Amino acid sequence: MKKKAKPAPRKKSVARKQTSSGNNDKAVREHVVYLLKGGGAHVHFMDAVEGFPEAKRGTFISGLPHTGWQLLEHSRIAQWDILEFCRNAKHVSPGFPEGYWPKTPGPPDAAAWDKSVEAFRSNLEEMISLVKNPKTDLYAKIPHGDGQTILREALLLAGHNAYHLGQLVDLRRALGEWPTP
Repeated sequence: MKKKAKPAPRKKSVARKQTSSGNNDKAVREHVVYLLKGGGAHVHFMDAVEGFPEAKRGTFISGLPHTGWQLLEHSRIAQWDILEFCRNAKHVSPGFPEGYWPKTPGPPDAAAWDKSVEAFRSNLEEMISLVKNPKTDLYAKIPHGDGQTILREALLLAGHNAYHLGQLVDLRRALGEWPTP
């Protein structure tokens, strides 16, 4: 009688090995940070604001709804609000929509523009640090929210920033102030 051959031991698949929860968590964090920084097809924040002419920061262009100052300040305020919501149970969001947009089309002075740019950059780095921190549970519901997670808020922020930075680039193109390749 012939003996049945024993099946060869199964090799662990590379795909299975790479999908363990620890590797997935690290990969998700890296992907989200990449988006927040303006990775891929997204505009980098500093590329969108550097060199924006001071004299045109409050200029409206026909067919575009906002000025450079309005877009910068709105992005800064919304980003600050999302960051504070993620980390501070006592945070109170501004009234919507009026609390998310500046009252004037232009900044009061160059220092206000610079302060807004720096605050945006600083808050973005703080959000990136929150996402990178392995102690941050990206998937847990934020206790003071109504179902939001840090992951959801970080993706919301990346999308919101990309949208408005795209508008800022469109505005700069219409103003003739966007570098051409």
